[in-house]
Amino acid sequence: MFLTRKAQLVTPEETLAGRSERNFPLSEKHRVLDAPLVTDVVPDGFEVAFFGLGCFWGAEEIYWQVPGVWSTSVGYAGGTTEHPSYEEVCSGRTNHTEAVRIVFDPSKVSFADLVKTFFEVHDPTQGFRQGNDVGTQYRSAIYYTTPEQEQVARDLTKVYGDELKRRRLGDITTEIRPASETPYFYAEDHHQQYLAKNPFGYRCHANTGVKFPA
Repeated sequence: MFLTRKAQLVTPEETLAGRSERNFPLSEKHRVLDAPLVTDVVPDGFEVAFFGLGCFWGAEEIYWQVPGVWSTSVGYAGGTTEHPSYEEVCSGRTNHTEAVRIVFDPSKVSFADLVKTFFEVHDPTQGFRQGNDVGTQYRSAIYYTTPEQEQVARDLTKVYGDELKRRRLGDITTEIRPASETPYFYAEDHHQQYLAKNPFGYRCHANTGVKFPA
């Protein structure tokens, strides 16, 4: 992994310029799921959710195993630079976080369940880091796509936050923003379903050890 010690966001004037379009190809099919990798068009009735929870390799692996998830991909969200590279994101000068894009069938898995998983599998109190991974690209984030998702995200963040405070484990630092404000840029193809290609690869599963309250 390329690690950065950049632990604060930069001003828009300091961000890298990026590029007007993606400059690398992506696979047509998801490596694990029976679905396309690029899902700019989603099936009727399905929803899209975006989560940042540390290194996106392990984060994506967790979500492609959730029943009801149709497709996943990894990319960059929450920043300023257009179509950044992985190295640019790791420099701390794009303001992106490593994110997982999830397309799911809400008749099989609820957004609330995806949010509960999100909180249980990473540590939302660490700010610009997850475990030994330090940098702005490792921050915790939820980017919602509907008003209903926003309400669920904020309600469940409060529930989990209250539980962490009760246990004196710190305050939640999760960034909650509309996905419409922060374009998602697909990461390079070798990052997609990385742990299906490299089953003994790096996983960062820093977490609080606290299950979501019943």
